[in-house]
Amino acid sequence: MKNSLTKWGTRFFLAIGILSMISFVSCKDDEEDPPANPIASFQYAVSTTNFLEVTFTNFSQNATTYEWNFGDGQTSTEASPVHAYTSAGNYTVVLTAKNSANTPATFNQTIEIKDPNSALALLAGETSKTWKLFREGSSMGVGPDEAGARTWWSLTNEGARPCYYYQTFTFNRDGSFVFDDQGAFWGEGAIFAGTAQNEVCFEAIPANMVNSSGADVSAWLSGTHAFTYEPTTNIVTLTGTGAWMGNPQSGTSATSTVPESSKSFKAVIEQKDGYDLLTISYSYVGFYWDFTYASYSNPALEPEVVVVVPPYGEDLPNITPTEMWNTFETAASFAVLDTAGVYPGTGVAANGGMAFTIGVADPAGVGANVGKYDRKGTYQELQFQMQNDIQFNNFTTVSVDVYMPSSNNYTGTLTKGIAIIIGEASQHDQWWTYHLQYDATATVMDEWVTYTFNLDAPTSGPSVGVYTPATATDLDFFAISLGGGGHTDEGTFYIRNFKFE
Repeated sequence: MKNSLTKWGTRFFLAIGILSMISFVSCKDDEEDPPANPIASFQYAVSTTNFLEVTFTNFSQNATTYEWNFGDGQTSTEASPVHAYTSAGNYTVVLTAKNSANTPATFNQTIEIKDPNSALALLAGETSKTWKLFREGSSMGVGPDEAGARTWWSLTNEGARPCYYYQTFTFNRDGSFVFDDQGAFWGEGAIFAGTAQNEVCFEAIPANMVNSSGADVSAWLSGTHAFTYEPTTNIVTLTGTGAWMGNPQSGTSATSTVPESSKSFKAVIEQKDGYDLLTISYSYVGFYWDFTYASYSNPALEPEVVVVVPPYGEDLPNITPTEMWNTFETAASFAVLDTAGVYPGTGVAANGGMAFTIGVADPAGVGANVGKYDRKGTYQELQFQMQNDIQFNNFTTVSVDVYMPSSNNYTGTLTKGIAIIIGEASQHDQWWTYHLQYDATATVMDEWVTYTFNLDAPTSGPSVGVYTPATATDLDFFAISLGGGGHTDEGTFYIRNFKFE
């Protein structure tokens, strides 16, 4: 028995020793693993009942202590503090997150503290405030994004669209919003294309307010609606069918050719000497509209509206070509239709809304190289600006070969539409107000198809019935549009043999 106890005792203490060693090694390993580097991060929310009170929510990682600097001389070491500022203003808040073994991490963000009543007074005055489109410099425009605002197109007070400059938008402190069309309305092409109201100022009466689809849009005329203003986010929301500011078709997250029940936009107000400026913006995927309005405390500072458009550009010399084509096989495969004249840039990267590449492999795998048309945005035409006014004496048709891939997603707003556009751009800064269009819809996919149009029979465009290529003498602009207009859905297409015969 004695030997047996000794044997088991020895085994017991040996096991204890092994466990102790394991425990010792494990603890030692834990002590040697340093904590991960801290990451500082936070979000904030302004109280809905006290605009000076801000709740900071800490989203830092790998940290054990925190130091807050609220930008007003006050600090805190709480994890997620609530801080009360003493006055409105812009404050840069800095959070420093620490742990025991690493370099501290910092995160800073500038926050704007606004008195909602003071902010509302800037928008709506003590009782009301009336805004009109700013008459100095650029007043509205479109671009790819906020950084590129108004780079694609902009409007100035130089005689174009004068009715826009007379219209008034009044915000009242009782929450009402009043639009006065001043008796005239602008026929936005996105709404009125194909009607007598397209791209002109017309009499603002219900009988004229019928859009391209025949829908009644008279709710956009003068009327009283409601508004709310959230100064912490600079968001204005208009409610009431037909309430609008900017462009009638501009909506909260998408454009619409009929009146909507509400719309929201960002509004930023600048105080000037004798007047204030209100810039509103609508941000969409692939494009950005913004508009600048003015409200004058000193009416003498407001410029007059220019109602006569000054002469634009110059009359180009005439040519009467006997051939005019481009195969897009190489940069030199053309007659008259030189890709170096693609408007406004080159044939390699044409518009903000599309890209075009010459000399890519035939997608059918059997022919010469062709042109690749990548649609990337709302403004998607492949545009050609000629150096001469083309006389069409020798041509009766225009055609283009199109390869329409079935791999494109046509379930959204991307269409199978094909359009050739002819117009005048050297003496018109808005060619889309003075053009003819020839339209077709592809029914065959993944094959080359030739689409041919009679030059005397355009199918759309504001100048249908006004002129044809045979009767006009100043046409110098051509474009090819694939996939339909007015949307940002992407698509890839191929073209070749754009020619007049």
